[in-house]
Amino acid sequence: MEKKSFLSIYAKSFNWAGFFLPKETYLKCSNLYDFCRTLDNIADDEGTINVKLRRFLNFKNNFINKEFQNSIIKNMWVLMDEYNISTKIVEDLFDGVESDIQNEIRLNSKKELLIYSYRVAGTVGLMMAKILNVTSSNSFKSAIDLGIAMQLTNISRDVIEDSKNKRFYIKHNFETIKETLATADLFYDSSFSSIKDIPLTLRFSILVARRVYRQIGRDIIKKQTIQKILQTILSIFDLVKLSLIKKHNHLRDKEHKLICEEINLNERF
Repeated sequence: MEKKSFLSIYAKSFNWAGFFLPKETYLKCSNLYDFCRTLDNIADDEGTINVKLRRFLNFKNNFINKEFQNSIIKNMWVLMDEYNISTKIVEDLFDGVESDIQNEIRLNSKKELLIYSYRVAGTVGLMMAKILNVTSSNSFKSAIDLGIAMQLTNISRDVIEDSKNKRFYIKHNFETIKETLATADLFYDSSFSSIKDIPLTLRFSILVARRVYRQIGRDIIKKQTIQKILQTILSIFDLVKLSLIKKHNHLRDKEHKLICEEINLNERF
């Protein structure tokens, strides 16, 4: 029996969007997700902090030393070599996951929230953009924005569960959740026009993922559920709209400057 990927098990929204990718591209995106999910599971699974940290450092060391007996590590290095993915991006991801391996996590500023969101999700958006053959620096910024937007959506959705696990990325009140989702909307908007740089055959899948995931945040506010199929249909209009608009300069320069105070994003492009 064929082993299911983590993408099909854990990420139903992304797996749905992946349905619209060519099979070869989907498999590569799935390999990327397997790597990221393996890291997430180390931080999220049961166990003491010391046990989690030991597992994390062992996996990180195996990655650095290219232990290709581990197929997840091997597949990740294949992607990095094929698409010129900087090790700095992966190091940023490791830093983000490691920051989750603590007895208590508490972010105290917008800057900390943005840097955390870049590390655990903006990095993934950036690597995805490379797999989808994006080459523009401006579009790489927008790919980071989409990853950050999705992470802010996750944080807003999971605030109760996270607080039970002593993870306080944002304050546990509805007003802060609304503010966080409003920030996410800014990043979703910023991500849109540069999707035009993705090859046409790959573009629709990202539009679907963007819409489906953005709706998660809207459902939190509206207290209602909209079917994924509706967002998929609406993504057709996005595809038409995208062909009609002119590309604009990157919109989130101010927020990127906050991230760049600690992380030189230009080195990641």
